[in-house]
Amino acid sequence: MTLPKELIQQDPPLHPNGPAAAAILAAGIGSISLAIITIAADQSAGLKTLLTFYKPTGPLSGVTTTALGVWVLTWLILDRLWHRRELPLRKINIASIALLFLSFLGTFPPIGDLF
Repeated sequence: MTLPKELIQQDPPLHPNGPAAAAILAAGIGSISLAIITIAADQSAGLKTLLTFYKPTGPLSGVTTTALGVWVLTWLILDRLWHRRELPLRKINIASIALLFLSFLGTFPPIGDLF
């Protein structure tokens, strides 16, 4: 006699993949934020001035620092939300790769200059 699947208690995974999923998705979000901030700084003189943290490098210093902040903050938030969860890594990987691809396009000068 076999029990229905609903009655069989399944143990949770020993190492949930939530923290890994958080790191992967945060990397994609951080990379797209770099592209968005880069394009915005190129188009706005005020934002370009605001993002100039170190004069010799110009707005690049603020763009990269801000994108780094977005990445770390996203990673921390997602890690806290997902630290004990088992998530569909395939979907998260696809989303992250798509964000990374879009960020490459956005920072490629001929495409970035279209905006």
